[in-house]
Amino acid sequence: MPYATYKLNPGINREGTAFSAQGGWFDSNLVRFRKGFPEKIGGWEKEQTDTYLGTGRALHAWVSLGGTKYLSLGTTVKYYVKDGTNFYDITPIRATTSAGDVTFSATNGSSTVTIADTSHGASKGDYVTFSGAASLGGNVTAAVLNQEYSIDSIVNANSYKITAKDTSGSTVTANSSDSGNGGSSTVGAYQISVGLDEYVSGSGYGAGAWGDSTFGSASALAFNNQLRIWTHDNFGEDLVMNPRAGGIFYWTENNGTSVRAQSLTDLGATLPPTVALQVLVSDVDRHVICLGADPLDDAGVARTSVVDPMFICWSDQENINDWNPTLTNTAGSLRLSAGTQIVGALRSRQEILIWTDDALYSMQFIGPPYTFGVNLINQGVGMVAPKAAVNTPAGVYWMDRSGFYNYNGTVSRVPCSVHNYIFNDFNQNQSFKVFGYLNRQFNEVGWFYPSGSSTEIDRYVVFNYQENVWYYGQMTRFAWLDEGVQPFPRATGTDTYNYVYKHETGNDADGTPMDNVYIESADFSLDGIGNAYTQIQNVIPDVRFLGNGGSDQVVNFVLKTRNYPNESLTTKSTSQVTESTQKVDLRGRARQAVVRLESDDDASTEVRLGVGWRLGDMRLNTRPDGRR
Repeated sequence: MPYATYKLNPGINREGTAFSAQGGWFDSNLVRFRKGFPEKIGGWEKEQTDTYLGTGRALHAWVSLGGTKYLSLGTTVKYYVKDGTNFYDITPIRATTSAGDVTFSATNGSSTVTIADTSHGASKGDYVTFSGAASLGGNVTAAVLNQEYSIDSIVNANSYKITAKDTSGSTVTANSSDSGNGGSSTVGAYQISVGLDEYVSGSGYGAGAWGDSTFGSASALAFNNQLRIWTHDNFGEDLVMNPRAGGIFYWTENNGTSVRAQSLTDLGATLPPTVALQVLVSDVDRHVICLGADPLDDAGVARTSVVDPMFICWSDQENINDWNPTLTNTAGSLRLSAGTQIVGALRSRQEILIWTDDALYSMQFIGPPYTFGVNLINQGVGMVAPKAAVNTPAGVYWMDRSGFYNYNGTVSRVPCSVHNYIFNDFNQNQSFKVFGYLNRQFNEVGWFYPSGSSTEIDRYVVFNYQENVWYYGQMTRFAWLDEGVQPFPRATGTDTYNYVYKHETGNDADGTPMDNVYIESADFSLDGIGNAYTQIQNVIPDVRFLGNGGSDQVVNFVLKTRNYPNESLTTKSTSQVTESTQKVDLRGRARQAVVRLESDDDASTEVRLGVGWRLGDMRLNTRPDGRR
């Protein structure tokens, strides 16, 4: 029999059964479609060896007027600015004690040090830096005390405990001579409280940080402060930032990375909001905008310090220090009505898009006396998470709890060929962690999300907006930044420690082979209609190797068969394909067949490194055959 060419439709289709999707692809991992054909995605590597504390859920990049390229990173416990190859901690200070307000006590044979500080206001896990302390008399020296500590546990409102360490991080055990209290000059500088790394809904047992209260007691947790998520933007070359439901902070680039960010109040701003759900800068008219901020009190002389989840306020034009609305400035405010809270906002073309949990608004600069106006674009569709919207060359895409949407002047639902696969295995309880991303080089918009059995992000789904196809895979990332200031996309991840990874570079997973790469077809009828048994004799593979692994690059070509749609697949053959492979003998007999191209995970590391490939059209040699 002559060879027959099997040309499969691009993209993954999981909306029906494996048999009903014949003529296309049914499953994949770490594979994208480009020009209609599947290929292995690009690799990644650590951008630097310097690590950071906490889960990095926000990335931002910009260039100073002096040409310095910065990367800022907001984590669950800290905020960093990366200059060169190092991360610098610019986490704001919440409170600083007067000299002598902090005292220490140690116990012989124990590494635990108890700190007394009246009304300290700290929580378990918070960071505090001590200075001016004197030695306790033994092993707990001044050098041991005068450094940054993470609080181990809270004793009460006036005391807490830490674990003593030397400057290298090794634990220090007190001896009988450690009977002092640190002297009368000790100062404690408390950083803003750390945030939660897991979304907690409601209140009760288990709400709040571990060890934050007494065992068995219930906690109340505000609905808008259940996961630490940062937003940030540039005001000129400086940086304005906000942890969701926390304060608004400002970092001055000219001060350098040794100076921490400060609250707007500490900078002397007039009536600035003290809390907000998000902050951004309107780039054309240069207003700093806080969404879900605290309004002014009835007298108009102070902020309430309580988040109003539907309230929006903004500063005077070109002036981040003036938030008091007057007849002589453009500061102001408004309140949205559709929904119960602002979920997120995104600066787009000549407008700011604002999503509540039930609607989409457009906010536009209209000039005095109102400054900004809002229009309700759509009601009934919200957004699944604060960072689930993405601005692309094809409009704005976002994800809600039941589908994907596009805004390009009007709102439309994006048909999704993997919809059921994604949402039937999606951990809705941790949906606030979802974030969208853009990979402009490959015309991809995608979302990282936690699957149904995972409390953390472990999967992604991609829509190629130019080719109108969907695909997905498994990967753990917490934030993404497309190329721009830097030539490659950046993403945060973890590998024992937390790192920023550079993506779309090489073909490997940070110096190791990228395993579990595959693309698998839907079932196809060997006789065209699924009635007769057919024998598959061999296949001519059409694989182009794109990697830097040399002439020994290899992939596996797998043939699976079954006779009935509900029958389990049987693997008939697994054959290695190299650059020199002309044909593969298969010897399978069935009504239906599935083909799979996968990485050869059993090969040696040397062979698996540097492998990249692109699959074309396959040609099968088949003939009619009886059941036996």
